[in-house]
Amino acid sequence: MESSSLHEALNVYISDDAYVFEPNALSAGGLYPGEKDHRETMSINRRTGEITLNAPNIGAPIGREKVITCFGIVGIVTLATTDFIIVITSRTPSCRLLSHPIYLANDFRLLPLSNLSSSQAILDNPVERELVSLVEQGLRAGRLWFSYGWDLTNSLQRQQDIIEAGRSGEPMWKKADDRFFWNKHLMAKLIETTELGGKQNDLSRFILPMMFGSVELRSSTINNHDILFSLIARRSRYRAGTRYFTRGIDTTGHVANYNETEQMVLTDPINVDPRTGFAMGGNGRVEGKERNSFVQIRGSIPLFWAEVNNLRYKPDMQIEALKLHVEEQVRIYGDTYFVNLVNNKGHELPVKDAMEKALKACGEPKAHYVYFDFHHECRGLRFHRIQLLVDELHQDLAQMGYFHINLGGDALTAKPTHRQTGVIRSNCMDCLDRTNVTQAALAKDALQRQLQSIGVLAHKETIDDHSEFIHVFRNVWADHADTISKAYSGTGALKTDFTRTGQRTKQGAAQDGVNSVMRYVKNNFFDGSRQDAYDVLTGAWVARRGAIPPLSDTRPFLTRMMPYVLGFAMFMIACGIVLPKATEFALTSYIFFWVLLAGAAASYIWAHGTSYVNWPRLNAPYEILSYKGPGFRTPSRGRGIAMAWNRKVRQEAGASGTRKPRPEEIELGRKKGSLID
Repeated sequence: MESSSLHEALNVYISDDAYVFEPNALSAGGLYPGEKDHRETMSINRRTGEITLNAPNIGAPIGREKVITCFGIVGIVTLATTDFIIVITSRTPSCRLLSHPIYLANDFRLLPLSNLSSSQAILDNPVERELVSLVEQGLRAGRLWFSYGWDLTNSLQRQQDIIEAGRSGEPMWKKADDRFFWNKHLMAKLIETTELGGKQNDLSRFILPMMFGSVELRSSTINNHDILFSLIARRSRYRAGTRYFTRGIDTTGHVANYNETEQMVLTDPINVDPRTGFAMGGNGRVEGKERNSFVQIRGSIPLFWAEVNNLRYKPDMQIEALKLHVEEQVRIYGDTYFVNLVNNKGHELPVKDAMEKALKACGEPKAHYVYFDFHHECRGLRFHRIQLLVDELHQDLAQMGYFHINLGGDALTAKPTHRQTGVIRSNCMDCLDRTNVTQAALAKDALQRQLQSIGVLAHKETIDDHSEFIHVFRNVWADHADTISKAYSGTGALKTDFTRTGQRTKQGAAQDGVNSVMRYVKNNFFDGSRQDAYDVLTGAWVARRGAIPPLSDTRPFLTRMMPYVLGFAMFMIACGIVLPKATEFALTSYIFFWVLLAGAAASYIWAHGTSYVNWPRLNAPYEILSYKGPGFRTPSRGRGIAMAWNRKVRQEAGASGTRKPRPEEIELGRKKGSLID
C-alpha cells in the first residue's frame, strides 16, 4: 500500500530569472537511474512562468545569489499582480504510520514569480499585500499534513482497491482522492505541465498532495497484545469555509464541512492461549500486518439553506443538487445511512422536515434516512442515551461491516477478509458537537466487533473493560472533535467532556458556555477573513489580472464611525465616574449627555447589525440580504437569514466576481428580515 517516493527536501536557488528546485542530500530519488552525477531539478522561469524539468544548466544551477531549503512545494497561487510559489519551510514529525513518517506543515514562504526588480513594488501594493496576508493566514491557521510515502487522502480500503486495479505504480498525486487533495488547485500548473509534457517533463516527484485535517496515532495494550490506534480526519476542499458563511449544499452536490473520519487499528497476527482465549506475547513493537479500518462521514445538511436560522427550499434545484450528493456517496461508499440529529422543534424543525422530504423525493434505494432527536433523548446531561441510536443501527452496522486485511503472509497477494460496504453519514446543524458524540459511539461499536473478530477481545468482553485503552480512545476522539470544530467554527468542540470521560458534567457544560460565547464573537467579527483565505487557497475565488478585488471598506462614513463614537462615549462616562467630581448638577448633565450619545450609537449599531458583521469580501454572500422568495421565513426573536441567488447583484459584480452591497441593498435586506444579529 506504499506510494512511490517524493523528493523530501529541496534546495531552492533564487535569481532574477528563475527559481531552481534541486533535491538535496536529504531527499530520495533525486538522481536518474544510470546518471549518478545528473541531479533532477525543476526550473520555474520568473518572467514567463514556464516550468521545466532538468534545465540545461543543471550542472551549475542558476540563482546562486540566494539559496533556501524547503520540504515540499504547496503549489502556485495567482494573486492580483503576480503568481506566488508556496513552499514548506518548517515541518514537525507527528508519527510513523506503517513505517512512513507523517508530517505537519508549520511554516511557509511565498516566492513571487515576478523578477527581483519588481518584487518589492508588488509587495508594496496594498491590494497584493492584503491578498498575501490572506494566503498566509489560511496556511498557518490550517492543519496541513503530508507524507512522502503514504497516501493520507485515501482510506486503507481505497488504497487496497488501487492495488487491485494495478495502479500502485502511479504517482501519488494521480492516486490521491480528489476530495481530500487540499492543495489540488494550487498544484494545477505543475499537474498541467506534467500531463502535457510527458516523460520529458514529468514533475510527479515534486507534486506533494497535502491533507487538511488531523492525524492521531497512539499505542496501547489490550489483553497483553500491543495495538496501534489511529484516527484520521480528512476535510474536503469542496465548499470549504466557516460556520455562518458556508452551509448547506451547492449546485454540484458538495456540502459544507464535509469530513471523512477513518478509525484504524493496527496489530500483528496473534497466538491465542487456548486456556484463556487471550493473546500471548506483547513486545511493544507493532508492524501492522493485521489492519482494521472503519470509515464514517459527516457533512452539512444537503439542502440550500443558511443560518441564522431559516430555510430556503426550492424543490427543482434542491432535489437535483441532492441527487448529485447522494449519488457520489453511494458510488464511493455503498449504502449510505443519513443520520439526522437536529431538533424536532424550534428553528431546526424546518431543516429536519425539508431534509426528509428531499431525501424521499430523491428516490435513491441505497440512501437510508435515520432520525434521532439528540437533544430530546440526551436531555439532562444523559449523553449515555446515545446508545439508543447505536442499538437502532446495530443490524445496519453489522451488515455494512468494516475493512480488514491480514498481511501475515505475502503482502503483495494478500486479499481483504472484510470490506466495508456502507457508511454512516451523520449531521446536526453544524456537524460538530452532536455529530462527534454520535460518531465516537458508532466507532466504538465497530471497534469492539473488530477486536473480537481477530481475537484481541473475548466474545463477551468489551472495550470498557480496559481502562488504559478506553482512555486513549476517548481522548483521541475528543482531540479529533476539537480539530474539526476549530477549522469550521473557530473554537474547540462542545460536549467533549463526555467524549473524554464518558460522563456529562456541569463543569463541561460551563466550558461549553465559554466556547459558545467565543464562537459568537469569532463567527460575527473574525470569520470573514478566514473565509476569504479558504476561497483563495481552494480556488473558490481566483484573481484576475487588471481587476481590483473588493477589499476596500465601502460602508458610509457614519456607519464606520459609530463604533468609535460608542467607545469614546463609554470612555467619557468612565472618566466622569472615577475623576474628581464637580457640582452634582454638572456631573449629572455630563453623565446624561454621554449616556445619551452612547445609547444613540448603540441603537444605530443594533439597527444596522449586518453592516458590522465581518463578511467575506472575495465571495461575499450578499444574495442573502435581499431574498424574499420560496421558503423565506421571517426571523423569530431577531434571528434569521433566508438564502437565495440574487442575479442582479451577481451580474453587477464585475470582473473581480464580487462587490460590496450598496447601503440601500443592506437596508432592503434588513427590512426583509435577513439580518445577522
